[in-house]
Amino acid sequence: MKKGASSIKEKKTLLEGKFLRFMLITYIDAHGVERQWESFERVNCKGIVVIVPVTDDREIILTKQFRPPTNAYVIEFPAGLNDKGDTLEKAAKRELLEETGYSAGELIFLTEGPMSSGASGEILTAYLARNLEYKGIGERDDGEDIELIQVPLEKLDQKLADLQAEGNCVDLKIYGLIELAKKHLMSR
Repeated sequence: MKKGASSIKEKKTLLEGKFLRFMLITYIDAHGVERQWESFERVNCKGIVVIVPVTDDREIILTKQFRPPTNAYVIEFPAGLNDKGDTLEKAAKRELLEETGYSAGELIFLTEGPMSSGASGEILTAYLARNLEYKGIGERDDGEDIELIQVPLEKLDQKLADLQAEGNCVDLKIYGLIELAKKHLMSR
């Protein structure tokens, strides 16, 4: 049985808030059956960036912040929305400085792809930040209460396990992005 290509027939807004828009997508599946799918989109956002910051001493900079959807503190890489109409690179530099106080002398593209393809069409773009210079924490977005964690690269796995044992959630993106970053770090 030969299958056709799936295609979206219609997108309808169910609810729109300050930051998110909830959608009902009607699509035709590969067998020609019309189906519906619920998803969300960001409002006024031209992409999402995540930054893997590595100091000259090969320390990884992580953030720890309370995330209401998980009702827990989450260990993450600095990240943010491109909601100011910047290029993704400029948004990455801005978010790194805003969340960590570090400016990147070098920004290297790592990868891009969907974050949660069953719930959203959001595409995350990841960068490695090197040649960091501490400039001081600037003004953070309203509600951001971020703690910085610096850990030597060779001790990262143990530190993440310790943080998880303390009851924190660890963002799964850390594990894959650190492996991509290591490829660039080893080649230099």
